[in-house]
Amino acid sequence: MSHKLHMPAEWERHERTLMGWPCRVSSWEHTLEQGRSEFAAVANAIAQFEPVTMVCAEEIHAVAARKVLSSDVSVVVRPMDGSWLRDNGPLFVTDGQSRRARHFRFNAWGERHANRDRDARLGRTLAEDLGISVDDVDVVLEGGAVAIDGSGLMVAPEGCVMHPSRNWYLTKAVAEERIKEALGLSKIIWLGQGLAEDTVRDPDRMYYGTDGHADLFFCFIGPRRALMLKAGEGDPNAPHLEASKALLQREGVEVVDFPYMSGFHDEGRWIIAPYMNFYFCNGAAIVPVAGAEPDKDKEALAYLMKLFPDRQIVPVTMRAAPRQGGAIHCMTQQVPAL
Repeated sequence: MSHKLHMPAEWERHERTLMGWPCRVSSWEHTLEQGRSEFAAVANAIAQFEPVTMVCAEEIHAVAARKVLSSDVSVVVRPMDGSWLRDNGPLFVTDGQSRRARHFRFNAWGERHANRDRDARLGRTLAEDLGISVDDVDVVLEGGAVAIDGSGLMVAPEGCVMHPSRNWYLTKAVAEERIKEALGLSKIIWLGQGLAEDTVRDPDRMYYGTDGHADLFFCFIGPRRALMLKAGEGDPNAPHLEASKALLQREGVEVVDFPYMSGFHDEGRWIIAPYMNFYFCNGAAIVPVAGAEPDKDKEALAYLMKLFPDRQIVPVTMRAAPRQGGAIHCMTQQVPAL
């Protein structure tokens, strides 16, 4: 693996976006069709700005998907178990003239789910479909767990990446060196933990979780410049977020506060639907909104419009996807352009 290759930032130019069509009935249950509608809405929104490839597990799913997807979305059938390509899709590195794909190990979010062997292989398959050479990386790592600024810096919650259910067989130093080598990084800043709502392993309190993915509360918006959730007074996340902000600032990262969190009640549980789980595509940011608090939605979108004046801010309403623990960033994986 060459250090000349590096993983670009998400806001840099894309060749296309990869997505996966919801297929796991045991996960989505009665929300499956709603989930498919939400994925279709996201794909169609992105397709106004760049090509999209939608991956389907079976041909019968592909037939249904083609009926609701725009002509700018190509549909392919490949063996898979789930639909969250941010986490098991390939991560691409480039030197501007060539690209390679890094295929990290995937173990279903710390062995939370069984029967995900096809998902564990899918990243390699999709990269090979694009004609891009693939390197396996012996570290369990989900794309949504980390944030990359494109200039050699990565931020990751240590409580997620180094959770005993993931990289129990590696020391932190070994895992860090392998990740840096694979993605062309010069530095990793380890945060303590992610959002409390995302770290609970109690099915009575939440549906799904990831042990604290970064993309629910943090993203880079420029080299060494980040947007980060600012929790309100009394929020259990406030101490951890403030500690993470202080650490980032000590490391020379400019942190822009984002004071908005969306959510809704579902079957007696509070489901978070973070605006922060948006996706940069060419010329736009596609933003999830739950619709439960319309005034807050407007404020958050206006905030992003001011922050990104050179991009269109495109909201997509969703409830089924947040119930699964994800939103737009979790659905998508960018393929950098040469």
